[in-house]
Amino acid sequence: MTRPWCVFVHTNEKQYVGALVSAYSMRRQSQDPDAFDVRIIAHADHPFFARYEGRLYLRDGTWRPWLNDDLQSFTPLRFMPPELMGYQGRAVVVDPDIFAVGDVLELFRRDMGGKAIMCRTHDGVKLAVRGRYASSVMLLDCAKLTHWKVEEQFGKLFTGELDYRSWMGLESEDPTTIGALEPEWNDFDKLTAETKMLHTTRRSTQPWKTGLKMDYLPVEHFRPFPPFGWLMRARRVLFGPYGLLPRYRRHPDPNQEALFFSYVRECLEQGIITEEMLREHIAKKHVRPDAFEVVERAPGVDAVLERLRLPQAA
Repeated sequence: MTRPWCVFVHTNEKQYVGALVSAYSMRRQSQDPDAFDVRIIAHADHPFFARYEGRLYLRDGTWRPWLNDDLQSFTPLRFMPPELMGYQGRAVVVDPDIFAVGDVLELFRRDMGGKAIMCRTHDGVKLAVRGRYASSVMLLDCAKLTHWKVEEQFGKLFTGELDYRSWMGLESEDPTTIGALEPEWNDFDKLTAETKMLHTTRRSTQPWKTGLKMDYLPVEHFRPFPPFGWLMRARRVLFGPYGLLPRYRRHPDPNQEALFFSYVRECLEQGIITEEMLREHIAKKHVRPDAFEVVERAPGVDAVLERLRLPQAA
């Protein structure tokens, strides 16, 4: 029987290991994991993406080629849960680089105050680059979102009727239908005792990518310093989508690396991720080559979380 509450993790092949870890963390950190479903929405299961390979779409007011092998080609799928739920019930949708620290049931049981969407807002540089709303974690009342039809909206990116940035930033939604979540439910590269969901949002330091060649298109719209965007656009035109890009760096917070690989270790122990699968993703350069060694050193999920609760030395 399908439950009226479901967590959706959307992903493509490049981030599939992260998605499995994310899905596992949602159940692992809940006091009642049987109260909700967890589903992965995979880019490969939606053939309409293939029809647009290489075609130009509107992003930040600039026309760019759609590349299905880009690290973030899954992002339109964050708007698919209402369709998959038959426009009924509640959904929580998260990116594959978001990992539960708190209990997602707190979101499902929340009074939404009649809102259709609840999410956190951006601030600082992110506000200038990505807009007001962070749609990477959303609590959705699916019955109020019958206008979300992903394939149709995706097609509008290529006709110029819709800009990718405004879509991801919920700019076309009625702001009176959007409520605010506390930042702890989508903590951007921040892991503290208050964190509910850790978002390793800075792609260049995602812990499972350290040392690999970058494989995503950098931002080409940067209001605080427009020349940066111009340089990135020129780089892409002259050297190709990923030309001249550096390698992924180590995450500056060792606790975040430790938490992720502690979750990976539990996934391996429970067969959610197999050794064969992990070796395959290492060979495809989706996961760092020393992943097994880092797993061996991982202290354990509870040990990492306990470390966060301990008072820090001055």
